[in-house]
Amino acid sequence: MKNSLREKAVSFLQLVASGDVREAYSKYIGPDFRHHNAFFRGDADSLMLAMEENAAKNPHKTLEVKRVIEEGDTVAVHSHVKQTQEDLGTAVVHIFRFHNDLIVELWDVGQPIPENSPNENGVF
Repeated sequence: MKNSLREKAVSFLQLVASGDVREAYSKYIGPDFRHHNAFFRGDADSLMLAMEENAAKNPHKTLEVKRVIEEGDTVAVHSHVKQTQEDLGTAVVHIFRFHNDLIVELWDVGQPIPENSPNENGVF
């Protein structure tokens, strides 16, 4: 039985967070991949190199998935990403669009977790 799109999106993020960026790309990224991260060129290689650089700088990075939503060819993953163990982290939402079971488009938005927030519900 093949993995669902939600499983593929989560596996991609877990591999990237653990530093296995090239493996994540070889398994899950489609040939016409593009992304919308405003800090890098929109092609696959630019984002892959940035992810590898981040992994090298932050070898203890963690990603804890909080929820996953799948609708049609689109998957959204809400997660807690910490670059270091001491880091409060960031609430991140990755939105994936799939075609032929491969990721062809990616959006990501993040919100740093503040040390003191007036919101008693927290970010998760």
